[in-house]
Amino acid sequence: MNGISIEKGYDPLKLTEYIREKVVRMVDNVEERRYYRFRKDRWYGGIATGDVVGCNLRCGMCWSWKSASHIMAKGFYCNPRQSFQQLRNIAYSSGFRMVRLSGGEPTISREHILELSRLLENSKLQFVLETNGLIIGDDPDFARKLVQYNYLVVRVSLKGCCREDFHKITLARPEFFDLQLKALENLIEVGAKPCDQVYPAVMLSFSEKRDYELLQEKLSNIHPLLSKCIDEEYVILYPHVIRLLEMRRLKPKISFRPNGIPESMV
Repeated sequence: MNGISIEKGYDPLKLTEYIREKVVRMVDNVEERRYYRFRKDRWYGGIATGDVVGCNLRCGMCWSWKSASHIMAKGFYCNPRQSFQQLRNIAYSSGFRMVRLSGGEPTISREHILELSRLLENSKLQFVLETNGLIIGDDPDFARKLVQYNYLVVRVSLKGCCREDFHKITLARPEFFDLQLKALENLIEVGAKPCDQVYPAVMLSFSEKRDYELLQEKLSNIHPLLSKCIDEEYVILYPHVIRLLEMRRLKPKISFRPNGIPESMV
């Protein structure tokens, strides 16, 4: 994997540095990030979306693996203002009040995110930062700077309910699951309001019920409200996702077709 050994699990923070070299560049002291596309989408009741290229995890059910998350060569660079203008124009023309970054891992470009957050704050558009949380968990100062923006909502997407799930889904070393929980803790410690400014999403397609219950307890220990605003995620069986699941020999316990109909692959 791009020179990263996965025999016993890779270090996603080391992979972050490798990816950053490929998808982030400095131009006149401004951090530019490689994007795959900008689009309007149906999630959240309608949202303007920027799909960034490059991710520091290799999830086996990733919907964007062919176009954004697992690659680094496609796409085009945008500085924060260019990204802001694209998102704002889509939101305003579509009647949306929300924007997001998705596709890859947005926080790989830290300064890009902070400047984009500042620009969006002034526009009064709510910015949903979809992240796996690893970088925020490793960098409390990043959490502190994110929390200053009132229109920013951080959605931390947990890859499973425990270390074992995390490793199975991502192939990363199991202990890095803890950094995802640490991201929630870091954000709340510096003042983020749980459920309003930060909340967990959990991929549940590969998890046991008991592990989910234990995760809910862990989230409640970070803050009592966190277990009450979990966004439950399940695999959506797009054709390219089925292909990746087969390559990784992953069988979700619960999954959904693109039309929303439940389906089990077990």
